[in-house]
Amino acid sequence: MKKVWTRIIPWDKQKVISSLESGVDAVIVPEGFSEKVKELGVIKTVAKDGDIKLGEDVVEFEIKSKEDEKTALKLSKSRMLILKMADWTIIPLENLIAQTEGLMVEVKNATEAKTAIQILEKGVDGVVLDTEDMNEIRKVAQLVKGSSEQLKLEIVKIVKTEPVGMGDRVCVDTCTNMQSGEGMLVGNSSSAMFLVHSESIENPYVETRPFRVNAGAVHAYTLLPGGKTKYLSELKSGDESLIVRSNGQTQVAIVGRIKVERRPLMLVEGETEDGRKVSLILQNAETVRLVGSDGEAKSVVELGKDVEVMGYLAEGGRHFGIKVDETIVEK
Repeated sequence: MKKVWTRIIPWDKQKVISSLESGVDAVIVPEGFSEKVKELGVIKTVAKDGDIKLGEDVVEFEIKSKEDEKTALKLSKSRMLILKMADWTIIPLENLIAQTEGLMVEVKNATEAKTAIQILEKGVDGVVLDTEDMNEIRKVAQLVKGSSEQLKLEIVKIVKTEPVGMGDRVCVDTCTNMQSGEGMLVGNSSSAMFLVHSESIENPYVETRPFRVNAGAVHAYTLLPGGKTKYLSELKSGDESLIVRSNGQTQVAIVGRIKVERRPLMLVEGETEDGRKVSLILQNAETVRLVGSDGEAKSVVELGKDVEVMGYLAEGGRHFGIKVDETIVEK
């Protein structure tokens, strides 16, 4: 997820409070002021003596020429960079974003922030806002934190469903209420997942829990922000999860808790039009649903052959949840 930091030099107590209330990730403050920040709330500080060490963990660098681009590229290999753009031309940022990661850029307002996070579709990893306008802090935080990835979902035809016995499954309770057609991407493979529907559908058996996804067995992968994955069993309170709509739009949500319980399980297998396989082990219960190709919820107990649901396929393998360009076979 992209970061938002605010520069609070010279010290300004009200700007710290506005940053806290806006959900900013960190504040850059003068040396010796980190404790004053902690008295106001829990937020990371960036300073020579801060949580993030200015000059060690992160370096500020101004881009004035082509030679500066080359220097910035070398610096970015060992630490995070805060880039200052002398004339705010986009080309230097495009060149650097295409070649490296860990870049933040200083901005003055929401307009500059929007440009920075959208360059080459990928954008910088975060922005540092330097402004005296308290309202601009809120605008930039909402803009950057609300920015979402757009995923290309695929139609997957069901080819097989069968009970497989008892096992441990995971319910992911998020801090966000989901709507019809929304859920999480989960799969037996890190490169092939079904869109599992949230418990936002009314039924006569249990109350709706729109914040929850009955996601699958403990071993399954789920897609996270930034293209990363985790096993469902690894998720914990405070982690970021990814809510996905049937049209591929996404939203970052915070995990409130996970519930692991022993339940009867079923294997669901599907296939895309070009023959790629998707599979997942889910709880065998009618309240567990996938998202159909029409955006509607499909109960797993009603998944007949050739029923069309939504899935996601990615190239490459995973190493500790991070996408890598190597061949990995998962069966």
